[in-house]
Amino acid sequence: MTRPGAGRRLADDLGHVLTLDGPPRRIVSLVPSLSEALAVTVPDRLVAVTDWCTHPPGLDLPRVRGTKNPDRAAVAALRPDLVVANQEENRRIDVERLRAAGVPVWVTVIESVDDALRSLRRLFVDVLDVGEPGWLRTAADEWSRPAPRPAPRVVVPIWRDPWMVVGSRTFAGDVLSRLGLVNVFRTSAERYPRVDLAGLRSAGADLVLLPDEPYAFTDDDGPEAFPGIRTVLLSGRQLTWYGPSLASARAELLDRVR
Repeated sequence: MTRPGAGRRLADDLGHVLTLDGPPRRIVSLVPSLSEALAVTVPDRLVAVTDWCTHPPGLDLPRVRGTKNPDRAAVAALRPDLVVANQEENRRIDVERLRAAGVPVWVTVIESVDDALRSLRRLFVDVLDVGEPGWLRTAADEWSRPAPRPAPRVVVPIWRDPWMVVGSRTFAGDVLSRLGLVNVFRTSAERYPRVDLAGLRSAGADLVLLPDEPYAFTDDDGPEAFPGIRTVLLSGRQLTWYGPSLASARAELLDRVR
């Protein structure tokens, strides 16, 4: 373990350098996945989370509004020695204004399973100084397995009206490929392109996956848009979260899509 007060300089995933006098003890999380990871691994250090942080079940901590509109004054009032954020889920302006107020912010960048494993390992080992969690080691083992075959072609809407889908350079897209699925929109110029319904229906997909977040697709809201194409409802947490759910997500998703 690192001796408290040693004064470590560490760069987050975007290269921003933080100087830490010791392992952070008061942490605010602005990312649901990271909130779950922290609550499971270092529950005594987590002091606040967002309104969208739903796991682990029963998480009873102060809330600082949402990922896109955090209450920066409330965050600062908690006097955290670290705020954890994510490039995709949180706004740059919020990160910059928290830093301007003297609040240290660690930003993660996660666009693949390997990114998630590497970034989480750095957070727990290098920043928090607690070693690699068991669930993270299990996740690394699970996701190192080869992708099954054959490779069905899939479309994964994440929103409707307008319809938006998983595109290129996304964590969810990498999960799909590791499950042996071919994302029809994997080469799109955008990470989450808008595609009209006619374009989705004619994209040549064998399977449409409908997660329950960020849009809450249900039996009555989503499948009816794709007549003649197999549709599967699945957990958005298993597809898009990169905390402890990673340890079981591969097996659970394969059970749904195969």
